[in-house]
Amino acid sequence: MSEDKNPQKVQSMFDDVSSYYDFVNNFISFGMHYFLRYLAIRELKIEARSNVLDTCCGTGDFVKIIKRLSPKTKVIGLDFSPNMVKLAKQKNPKGTFIVGDCTNLPFGEGEFDYVTNGFGLRNIENGSKALDEINRVLKKGGKFLHMDFGYHNIFWSILDWVVPVLIRVLGKDPDAYGYLIKTKKEFPEPDELVKKMEEHGFRCVKVCNYIFGTISAQIVEKL
Repeated sequence: MSEDKNPQKVQSMFDDVSSYYDFVNNFISFGMHYFLRYLAIRELKIEARSNVLDTCCGTGDFVKIIKRLSPKTKVIGLDFSPNMVKLAKQKNPKGTFIVGDCTNLPFGEGEFDYVTNGFGLRNIENGSKALDEINRVLKKGGKFLHMDFGYHNIFWSILDWVVPVLIRVLGKDPDAYGYLIKTKKEFPEPDELVKKMEEHGFRCVKVCNYIFGTISAQIVEKL
C-alpha cells in the first residue's frame, strides 16, 4: 500500500520534526548530507545574478550553499511547512523564504533561471503537478536540479535497517521517520525519474550519483 501523502498530514509531520530535523540528518548521514548537497549544486554552475527558486527548501541548506557558491544570485526558498521556513530564516538571516505549495507556485511563467529540490519531491502527493509548476516558472533553457535517494542497492538497503535503529537511540518520532523510509522505497529510481521529467517538458542534462548511487542528483533543462 502506498504511503499516505495527504498535504495536511505531511505539513503537520514536518512541522513536528522541524526542531530536530537538522540534528537527525547530520547524525544519520555522519555529516555527509551537506557536502553531497554542495557537490550537486556545484554541478549546476549557476551564473551570477541568476534567479533561483529552491522548492521544498526545508531548513535552507540549498539556499545557503547557492549563496556561498554564487553570492550575487537571487535565491528564494519555498516550503510547505511554516516551522521549516522559520528555521530556514534563522539559519539564513539575509535569505528570502516563503511558505508555499509546490503544486501551486506563487510566481509567474519563466521567472527563474534555476529551480532546485532536495529530498522533497517524493513527499508531494501530486508530483506530476509539481513538475508542471516547476517547468512553468522556469525560463526556456532553465535548469532543474532534483536530489534524493537513488538506486536500490546494498547501501540503500543498509539505510533501511540503520535509520530506524538510530532514530530509536535518539528517542525521536519513529512514525515520522518510518514514513520517510517508506516514501524512499516507493520513489522511482533515477532512470525512471528522468523519464518522468521528460514527460513534463524537460530533457536530461546530467545525472550525478554519490556513494555508489545511493544518493542521486538529476539535472534537467526546460525545452
